[in-house]
Amino acid sequence: MPVAVPLRHELKYYINNIEYEVLARTLDSLLSRDPNGDEYNEYHIRSLYFDTVHDDALYDKINGVSHRDKYRIRIYNFSDRMIRLECKSKFGSLISKRSVAIPRDLCEQLMAGDPTGLEHTRSGLLRDMYREMKVNLLKPSVIVDYVREAYIHPAEEVRITFDKQLRTGLNSKELFERWLPTIPVLKNGEIIMEVKYDRALPPYIRSVLQSFCHNAQISAVSKYVICRQFEGKEA
Repeated sequence: MPVAVPLRHELKYYINNIEYEVLARTLDSLLSRDPNGDEYNEYHIRSLYFDTVHDDALYDKINGVSHRDKYRIRIYNFSDRMIRLECKSKFGSLISKRSVAIPRDLCEQLMAGDPTGLEHTRSGLLRDMYREMKVNLLKPSVIVDYVREAYIHPAEEVRITFDKQLRTGLNSKELFERWLPTIPVLKNGEIIMEVKYDRALPPYIRSVLQSFCHNAQISAVSKYVICRQFEGKEA
């Protein structure tokens, strides 16, 4: 039987540097730092997003399709020690994410557009990847780079992240190239804040966010769409 994937809330905001500085200091005193962060509570994320021959993931997001999927391969700090294939799904206002660790040789195979053998795997996510690559011609689309700072709290699995220095690799698909030329995509250096939680955001955390980001509006931010549109792919 398929394994049920937990559904979570996800709120996204554009915030400015001043809002970020004040809010990050406050959260640092209230919540725990992400154990994956360095001494500055930061780590680098690079994702290679996949899309179909018709750019379904891009246009489903732009058009606000309520149920949509987005496939990506993600690495951290330019290392191949942990490579994750992920499918992030949207169900109305809720999100879920399936994830599986893959070896570099399989990663290279998928980056080359070759799903051979995935139909025999025990992983449902890899079998879904096989189907999408065969039926909808899912293929590598764009590299998305950024630096993440994260704070966590066990109540309702709260996770608040600040994604900074958003950059795109344009047409390159070289996921493991540390010195890959990338280009910043946000003109004013905005920071993307994401707030994830299970059923309800604890009131004191909601109050903190509202106090320091009272001008910030919930936004349908998509780092994938921003980078695709920067490379000239418009609605």
